[in-house]
Amino acid sequence: MSTATVTPTPEVVTGAPKAQPVSLTPSAIAKVKEIMATQDPVPAGLRIGVVGGGCSGFQYSMSFENQSGMMDKVYKFEDLKVFLDATSAMYLNNCVVDYVETLEAAGFKFENAAVKSTCGCGSSFSV
Repeated sequence: MSTATVTPTPEVVTGAPKAQPVSLTPSAIAKVKEIMATQDPVPAGLRIGVVGGGCSGFQYSMSFENQSGMMDKVYKFEDLKVFLDATSAMYLNNCVVDYVETLEAAGFKFENAAVKSTCGCGSSFSV
């Protein structure tokens, strides 16, 4: 009798963009890949999430991960893996992540239709 443990593998979701709760623009994908290439070791993917905090109740988070979590779904954008937990997916449904460069600033911009209000700094929101 074997006593090996079975670790569930995260589900990899591919297919039409409408099946994904979050989407990344080509400029966001390119910037993430550019930043990832400078990391040592190169991360396995990008985690996008929503955490409690900020002046409006929630704030977006982005970080590099070396592997997905047990409860994550893994979405593929070109050859970029994006890790997303179920709770964050609820708040990011139909959200578009873009990378914007202007004369004043550069950064990732979240366009989320579910947001009811944002704060002055633009990095936190409420639903």
